[in-house]
Amino acid sequence: MTEIVFPNDANPLGNAMGGRVMHWIDICAAVAAGRHARTPVVTASADQIDFHNPVPVGAVVVLLASVNFAGRTSMEVGVKVWMEDRQSGARKHVASAYLTFVSLDPTTKAPRPVPPILPQTDDEKRRFESAKARRAHRLSLRR
Repeated sequence: MTEIVFPNDANPLGNAMGGRVMHWIDICAAVAAGRHARTPVVTASADQIDFHNPVPVGAVVVLLASVNFAGRTSMEVGVKVWMEDRQSGARKHVASAYLTFVSLDPTTKAPRPVPPILPQTDDEKRRFESAKARRAHRLSLRR
């Protein structure tokens, strides 16, 4: 997903508000989760979001999302946010986050099973295993 930071997205310092970046992260992650599940999805949780660099008005923001793990009805989606220099194309890391989405049946609105994640590449396998560990940690906090 790609966005441009407009003045109405900015704080008094002329940089994108953190809340606006969080909004974009949620949308980008929801699109990825919905495409994987092929159902409506809702945000169940968002892990810690750390901001690494400010994004000035006029900058291009690039968000990359991947579904890292799927449980029975929920999915973890990772989103990485970059600021892209218009002239060189060079990117600076802005933020990263992990969000959990639940798939919903369009008629009953009840949680609905999602397809499993079948990691193929080394990177997909790494993300899958890391997501499994984060899921186990999140579940331990609920107990």
